[in-house]
Amino acid sequence: MTATTTAPYAAAPARPLKRPPARLRAWATRAPLLPALVFMIVVTQLPFVATLVISFFDWNALYPKARRFTGLANYRQVLTDAGLRHSVWTTVLLTVAVVLASLVLGLLLALLLDRRFCGRGVVRTLLIAPFLVVPVAAALLWKHVLYNPEYGLLNGLLHYVGGPQPDWISHSPLIAVEASLVWQWTPFMMLILLAGLQSRDREQIEAARVDGAGDWQIFRHLTLPHLRRYLELGALLGSIYIVQNFDAVFTITSGGLGTANLPYTVYQSFYQAHENGLASAAGVLVVIGSIVIATFALRVVSSLFREEVGRS
Repeated sequence: MTATTTAPYAAAPARPLKRPPARLRAWATRAPLLPALVFMIVVTQLPFVATLVISFFDWNALYPKARRFTGLANYRQVLTDAGLRHSVWTTVLLTVAVVLASLVLGLLLALLLDRRFCGRGVVRTLLIAPFLVVPVAAALLWKHVLYNPEYGLLNGLLHYVGGPQPDWISHSPLIAVEASLVWQWTPFMMLILLAGLQSRDREQIEAARVDGAGDWQIFRHLTLPHLRRYLELGALLGSIYIVQNFDAVFTITSGGLGTANLPYTVYQSFYQAHENGLASAAGVLVVIGSIVIATFALRVVSSLFREEVGRS
């Protein structure tokens, strides 16, 4: 009788763990962001939807029972009313003037800070300081410390040299507002352009100098084309903020003397005339304009990132 031995059972291969579906993994990845998303929707989107709905009604806060649906009538009034059209034109003029002046001054200061000199860190800190001042405080500073006809610094300097003593705000109200905004936004442009200057190819500049190129030729043919994207970014970001500016107009001129821009007109229509529907329509137009500008700004930012990734 032959003994038969039974071979041990072969170990069963380990079954691979089943991975969750891709959609479930994606939701698990986004889950930590959901509270922030819900908060953003509640704080920003729901009020905007309410503003959009109110903009289609003839709604005066003093007569709430008389409100009625008027469709696009409020938008037509915003675009056809002489006072509102003037506020739109003032907004465009204020934005263009402040952004262009800030870009030019910011470029000059960036070119200065791109050079090495003693005390450059102190000078850079002092030049950035105006951008860190609270907007209302900056407007009050210009209104009382500089523009005041009796004790202001500007008239004090003119009195010292025997010059006239003008009332700056009454004689040039829009320029007075623009000057305060240029003072505040020039450091912002300077920082953007300084970052662009410091990202230049130094070897290319040295090669141009070896070939006999002067400072103006290097600036015109190398520096300025390199800064084109940064100039566009500064102009677009500055336009987004200046279009929505309210503090300087309200503080310096209170919207008088032809300086009322569209945000101030929204405030005036809502809080003084109590025209909720008209103010909402004007506010929606401001938001749409800001979104259009922001879209171009995001495209410029994305192109800058692509260029930097391509270089690396």
